[in-house]
Amino acid sequence: MTVLNKQRGSTLLVALVMLMLLTLIAFAAMNASTTSIQVVGNAQFREEANAAAQQAIEGVISSNNFTVNPASSVVTVNVGGTNYVATVAVPTCISSMPIPTTSPELDLTNPQDVKCMGGSDQPPACNKQMWEVNATVDDSDTGTRTNVHQGVSVRVDIETVCTS
Repeated sequence: MTVLNKQRGSTLLVALVMLMLLTLIAFAAMNASTTSIQVVGNAQFREEANAAAQQAIEGVISSNNFTVNPASSVVTVNVGGTNYVATVAVPTCISSMPIPTTSPELDLTNPQDVKCMGGSDQPPACNKQMWEVNATVDDSDTGTRTNVHQGVSVRVDIETVCTS
């Protein structure tokens, strides 16, 4: 028997092993790309949900009504063509301090600041309050949740009570 007859099946065996290795590499690449797509999708949701929560918070603090009558609210916000439901918790007053009439914060050319100065024989007419506003966005499809916390400083009339 010659050497050629002894090696006839080895080429088939090597080809099958190489084909199996190529198949495993293809499956690994497919799984890696699927995982990457899921990671990118989750990152996109997180960024859009954070933007929606931030937009809801800005809607609340754009009105000084939240300092007079703080209440929770549920707002639908559209970000990137997708509607998100943001729940804004009851804003919390952290601190309230009278603004002294000699404060450099007050500008005599601004009518609101002149109102805060009161009179020469009167106490300050405005307070500087610090508020914390929180918003939450939930995604019912994936079960994920994002929370955004923002602090805001607001100038209010002295009659506006801050319960901290």
